Amino acid sequence: MEMNFFNPTQIVENNIKTGVTKANLNVIKMMIMGFFAGLFIAIGAEGSNLAIHTVSNVGLSRTLAGAVFPVGLMLVIIIGGELFTGNCMIIMAVVDGKARLTGMLKNWILVYLSNFLGALFAAYAVFASGQFDYSDGGLGAFTIKVAMGKTGLSFDKAFFSGIMCNILVCLAVLMCSASKDIIGKIFAAFFPIMVFVISGFEHCVANMYYIPAGMIAATNDKYVDKACELYGYTADQIHSQLNVYGFGVKNLIPVTLGNIVGGCVVVSLGLYAIWKIGKSKEEIK
Repeated sequence: MEMNFFNPTQIVENNIKTGVTKANLNVIKMMIMGFFAGLFIAIGAEGSNLAIHTVSNVGLSRTLAGAVFPVGLMLVIIIGGELFTGNCMIIMAVVDGKARLTGMLKNWILVYLSNFLGALFAAYAVFASGQFDYSDGGLGAFTIKVAMGKTGLSFDKAFFSGIMCNILVCLAVLMCSASKDIIGKIFAAFFPIMVFVISGFEHCVANMYYIPAGMIAATNDKYVDKACELYGYTADQIHSQLNVYGFGVKNLIPVTLGNIVGGCVVVSLGLYAIWKIGKSKEEIK
Protein backbone atom coordinates (compact mmCIF):
# COMPACT_ATOMS: atom_id res chain seq x y z
CA MET A 1 0.00 0.00 0.00
CA GLU A 2 1.33 3.42 -0.94
CA MET A 3 2.11 5.61 2.06
CA ASN A 4 0.65 9.14 2.13
CA PHE A 5 3.94 10.63 3.33
CA PHE A 6 7.60 10.64 2.30
CA ASN A 7 10.36 9.06 4.39
CA PRO A 8 13.32 11.15 5.65
CA THR A 9 15.61 10.30 2.74
CA GLN A 10 12.88 11.23 0.26
CA ILE A 11 12.21 14.46 2.17
CA VAL A 12 15.84 15.52 1.78
CA GLU A 13 15.89 14.54 -1.89
CA ASN A 14 12.65 16.44 -2.55
CA ASN A 15 14.03 19.47 -0.74
CA ILE A 16 17.09 19.41 -2.98
CA LYS A 17 14.83 19.43 -6.06
CA THR A 18 12.83 22.29 -4.55
CA GLY A 19 16.07 24.17 -3.85
CA VAL A 20 17.07 23.90 -7.50
CA THR A 21 13.71 25.37 -8.53
CA LYS A 22 13.98 28.19 -6.00
CA ALA A 23 17.53 29.08 -7.01
CA ASN A 24 16.40 29.44 -10.63
CA LEU A 25 13.08 31.23 -10.18
CA ASN A 26 12.17 34.15 -12.42
CA VAL A 27 13.06 37.34 -10.53
CA ILE A 28 9.60 38.91 -10.84
CA LYS A 29 7.88 35.73 -9.69
CA MET A 30 10.38 35.41 -6.85
CA MET A 31 9.69 38.97 -5.66
CA ILE A 32 5.92 38.63 -5.83
CA MET A 33 6.00 35.31 -3.98
CA GLY A 34 8.35 36.86 -1.43
CA PHE A 35 5.97 39.77 -0.91
CA PHE A 36 3.09 37.39 -0.26
CA ALA A 37 5.14 35.29 2.16
CA GLY A 38 6.05 38.41 4.15
CA LEU A 39 2.40 39.43 4.15
CA PHE A 40 1.24 35.97 5.25
CA ILE A 41 3.69 35.82 8.17
CA ALA A 42 2.65 39.34 9.17
CA ILE A 43 -1.00 38.27 9.19
CA GLY A 44 -0.12 35.54 11.65
CA ALA A 45 1.82 38.05 13.74
CA GLU A 46 -0.87 40.73 13.86
CA GLY A 47 -3.54 38.14 14.64
CA SER A 48 -1.53 36.72 17.52
CA ASN A 49 -0.89 40.23 18.92
CA LEU A 50 -4.60 40.97 18.81
CA ALA A 51 -5.48 37.67 20.47
CA ILE A 52 -3.20 38.19 23.48
CA HIS A 53 -2.97 41.95 24.03
CA THR A 54 -5.20 41.89 27.12
CA VAL A 55 -3.92 38.59 28.57
CA SER A 56 -1.57 39.21 31.50
CA ASN A 57 -0.57 35.59 32.24
CA VAL A 58 2.62 34.96 30.27
CA GLY A 59 2.16 31.22 29.78
CA LEU A 60 -1.43 31.60 28.69
CA SER A 61 -0.73 34.51 26.35
CA ARG A 62 2.17 32.73 24.65
CA THR A 63 0.14 29.56 24.24
CA LEU A 64 -2.71 31.53 22.70
CA ALA A 65 -0.29 33.37 20.40
CA GLY A 66 1.19 30.01 19.46
CA ALA A 67 -2.24 28.77 18.45
CA VAL A 68 -2.82 31.75 16.11
CA PHE A 69 0.57 32.56 14.61
CA PRO A 70 1.03 29.29 12.60
CA VAL A 71 -1.63 30.42 10.12
CA GLY A 72 1.15 32.46 8.49
CA LEU A 73 3.25 29.43 7.56
CA MET A 74 0.14 27.47 6.60
CA LEU A 75 -0.66 30.17 4.04
CA VAL A 76 2.90 30.12 2.71
CA ILE A 77 2.93 26.33 2.37
CA ILE A 78 -0.56 25.87 0.91
CA ILE A 79 -1.04 29.04 -1.17
CA GLY A 80 2.63 29.38 -2.09
CA GLY A 81 5.30 31.90 -1.21
CA GLU A 82 9.02 32.45 -0.95
CA LEU A 83 10.04 32.75 2.71
CA PHE A 84 13.63 33.65 3.56
CA THR A 85 13.87 31.45 6.64
CA GLY A 86 12.64 28.35 4.83
CA ASN A 87 14.84 29.16 1.84
CA CYS A 88 17.91 28.75 4.02
CA MET A 89 17.49 25.08 3.09
CA ILE A 90 18.46 25.80 -0.54
CA ILE A 91 21.98 25.07 0.75
CA MET A 92 21.18 21.35 0.41
CA ALA A 93 20.92 21.75 -3.35
CA VAL A 94 24.15 23.75 -3.41
CA VAL A 95 26.23 21.19 -1.48
CA ASP A 96 24.68 18.45 -3.63
CA GLY A 97 26.02 20.22 -6.71
CA LYS A 98 22.61 20.77 -8.28
CA ALA A 99 22.25 24.53 -7.62
CA ARG A 100 24.73 27.36 -7.85
CA LEU A 101 25.82 29.37 -4.81
CA THR A 102 25.09 32.57 -6.73
CA GLY A 103 21.52 31.38 -7.39
CA MET A 104 20.98 30.71 -3.69
CA LEU A 105 22.39 34.10 -2.68
CA LYS A 106 20.25 35.88 -5.29
CA ASN A 107 17.19 34.13 -3.92
CA TRP A 108 18.09 35.00 -0.33
CA ILE A 109 18.64 38.69 -1.07
CA LEU A 110 15.56 39.22 -3.24
CA VAL A 111 13.27 37.12 -1.03
CA TYR A 112 14.55 38.85 2.12
CA LEU A 113 13.80 42.27 0.62
CA SER A 114 10.40 41.25 -0.72
CA ASN A 115 9.47 39.58 2.60
CA PHE A 116 10.24 42.92 4.23
CA LEU A 117 8.03 44.79 1.77
CA GLY A 118 5.13 42.40 2.41
CA ALA A 119 5.50 42.66 6.20
CA LEU A 120 5.86 46.45 6.04
CA PHE A 121 2.73 46.72 3.92
CA ALA A 122 0.83 44.70 6.52
CA ALA A 123 2.18 46.82 9.39
CA TYR A 124 1.00 50.05 7.82
CA ALA A 125 -2.31 48.59 6.64
CA VAL A 126 -3.12 47.28 10.13
CA PHE A 127 -2.29 50.68 11.62
CA ALA A 128 -4.32 52.53 8.98
CA SER A 129 -7.28 50.20 9.49
CA GLY A 130 -7.61 51.44 13.06
CA GLN A 131 -6.95 48.03 14.60
CA PHE A 132 -4.49 49.50 17.11
CA ASP A 133 -7.40 51.44 18.64
CA TYR A 134 -8.81 48.22 20.12
CA SER A 135 -9.10 48.30 23.94
CA ASP A 136 -8.92 52.11 23.89
CA GLY A 137 -5.49 52.04 22.28
CA GLY A 138 -4.38 49.02 24.28
CA LEU A 139 -3.45 47.05 21.18
CA GLY A 140 -1.33 49.96 19.93
CA ALA A 141 0.40 50.08 23.32
CA PHE A 142 0.94 46.32 23.28
CA THR A 143 2.39 46.53 19.77
CA ILE A 144 4.89 49.07 21.11
CA LYS A 145 5.69 46.76 24.03
CA VAL A 146 6.43 43.83 21.73
CA ALA A 147 8.73 45.95 19.58
CA MET A 148 10.49 47.32 22.69
CA GLY A 149 11.16 43.80 23.94
CA LYS A 150 12.66 42.73 20.63
CA THR A 151 14.87 45.81 20.17
CA GLY A 152 16.02 45.49 23.79
CA LEU A 153 17.64 42.07 23.29
CA SER A 154 21.41 41.70 23.51
CA PHE A 155 23.20 40.50 20.38
CA ASP A 156 23.87 37.02 21.75
CA LYS A 157 20.31 36.49 22.97
CA ALA A 158 18.87 37.61 19.63
CA PHE A 159 21.38 35.44 17.73
CA PHE A 160 20.81 32.22 19.64
CA SER A 161 17.06 32.80 19.75
CA GLY A 162 17.23 33.12 15.96
CA ILE A 163 19.05 29.78 15.72
CA MET A 164 16.42 27.98 17.77
CA CYS A 165 13.60 29.63 15.86
CA ASN A 166 14.72 28.55 12.43
CA ILE A 167 15.51 25.03 13.52
CA LEU A 168 11.81 24.71 14.30
CA VAL A 169 10.64 26.64 11.22
CA CYS A 170 12.73 24.57 8.79
CA LEU A 171 11.68 21.33 10.46
CA ALA A 172 8.06 22.48 10.11
CA VAL A 173 8.60 23.16 6.39
CA LEU A 174 10.20 19.75 5.91
CA MET A 175 7.40 18.02 7.81
CA CYS A 176 4.87 19.82 5.60
CA SER A 177 6.71 18.59 2.53
CA ALA A 178 6.58 15.04 3.93
CA SER A 179 2.79 15.00 3.84
CA LYS A 180 0.87 14.33 0.65
CA ASP A 181 -2.46 15.72 1.90
CA ILE A 182 -3.51 19.17 3.07
CA ILE A 183 -4.58 18.13 6.58
CA GLY A 184 -1.16 16.61 7.16
CA LYS A 185 0.50 19.82 5.99
CA ILE A 186 -1.64 21.92 8.36
CA PHE A 187 -0.79 19.78 11.38
CA ALA A 188 2.87 19.65 10.39
CA ALA A 189 2.99 23.45 10.22
CA PHE A 190 1.03 23.99 13.43
CA PHE A 191 2.95 22.22 16.18
CA PRO A 192 6.60 23.23 15.53
CA ILE A 193 5.57 26.85 14.91
CA MET A 194 3.43 26.83 18.04
CA VAL A 195 6.48 25.73 20.05
CA PHE A 196 8.69 28.45 18.55
CA VAL A 197 6.13 31.13 19.45
CA ILE A 198 5.53 29.81 22.97
CA SER A 199 9.30 29.70 23.47
CA GLY A 200 9.66 33.33 22.39
CA PHE A 201 12.26 32.60 19.73
CA GLU A 202 13.13 35.25 17.13
CA HIS A 203 12.10 35.05 13.46
CA CYS A 204 13.50 37.74 11.17
CA VAL A 205 10.48 37.92 8.85
CA ALA A 206 7.99 38.03 11.72
CA ASN A 207 10.10 40.83 13.23
CA MET A 208 9.78 42.71 9.93
CA TYR A 209 6.16 43.10 11.07
CA TYR A 210 6.46 43.30 14.84
CA ILE A 211 9.09 46.05 15.04
CA PRO A 212 7.92 48.34 12.20
CA ALA A 213 4.37 47.98 13.57
CA GLY A 214 5.67 49.17 16.93
CA MET A 215 7.58 52.01 15.29
CA ILE A 216 4.44 53.09 13.43
CA ALA A 217 2.34 52.82 16.60
CA ALA A 218 4.91 55.01 18.37
CA THR A 219 4.03 57.88 16.01
CA ASN A 220 0.64 58.07 17.76
CA ASP A 221 0.76 59.89 21.11
CA LYS A 222 -2.28 58.01 22.39
CA TYR A 223 -0.56 54.65 21.96
CA VAL A 224 2.68 55.96 23.47
CA ASP A 225 0.86 57.37 26.50
CA LYS A 226 -0.99 54.08 26.93
CA ALA A 227 2.27 52.10 26.71
CA CYS A 228 3.81 54.35 29.36
CA GLU A 229 0.76 53.87 31.59
CA LEU A 230 0.50 50.10 31.18
CA TYR A 231 4.12 49.03 30.88
CA GLY A 232 6.15 51.68 32.71
CA TYR A 233 8.05 53.09 29.74
CA THR A 234 8.77 56.75 29.20
CA ALA A 235 8.10 58.44 25.88
CA ASP A 236 11.84 59.16 25.55
CA GLN A 237 12.66 55.47 26.03
CA ILE A 238 10.21 54.46 23.34
CA HIS A 239 11.37 57.00 20.79
CA SER A 240 15.07 56.38 21.45
CA GLN A 241 14.71 52.61 21.04
CA LEU A 242 12.13 52.23 18.28
CA ASN A 243 14.11 53.56 15.34
CA VAL A 244 16.03 52.23 12.35
CA TYR A 245 19.09 51.45 14.48
CA GLY A 246 17.05 49.56 17.06
CA PHE A 247 15.24 47.64 14.32
CA GLY A 248 18.15 46.83 12.03
CA VAL A 249 21.25 46.66 14.19
CA LYS A 250 19.84 45.58 17.55
CA ASN A 251 17.45 42.95 16.24
CA LEU A 252 17.31 42.18 12.52
CA ILE A 253 21.03 41.57 11.97
CA PRO A 254 21.63 39.15 14.87
CA VAL A 255 18.29 37.41 14.37
CA THR A 256 18.89 36.96 10.64
CA LEU A 257 22.36 35.55 11.27
CA GLY A 258 20.91 33.17 13.85
CA ASN A 259 18.13 32.11 11.47
CA ILE A 260 20.75 31.34 8.80
CA VAL A 261 22.80 29.22 11.21
CA GLY A 262 19.73 27.37 12.47
CA GLY A 263 18.21 26.67 9.06
CA CYS A 264 21.28 26.44 6.86
CA VAL A 265 23.87 24.80 9.11
CA VAL A 266 22.02 22.89 11.85
CA VAL A 267 19.00 21.59 9.93
CA SER A 268 20.08 21.54 6.29
CA LEU A 269 23.68 20.38 6.54
CA GLY A 270 22.86 18.13 9.48
CA LEU A 271 20.04 16.29 7.72
CA TYR A 272 21.99 16.20 4.45
CA ALA A 273 24.85 14.48 6.27
CA ILE A 274 22.50 11.93 7.83
CA TRP A 275 20.25 11.06 4.90
CA LYS A 276 22.19 11.87 1.72
CA ILE A 277 25.94 11.49 2.13
CA GLY A 278 27.04 7.98 1.22
CA LYS A 279 23.57 6.91 0.06
CA SER A 280 23.26 5.06 -3.23
CA LYS A 281 20.57 5.98 -5.77
CA GLU A 282 18.73 2.80 -4.89
CA GLU A 283 18.70 3.69 -1.18
CA ILE A 284 17.40 7.19 -1.91
CA LYS A 285 14.53 5.75 -3.95
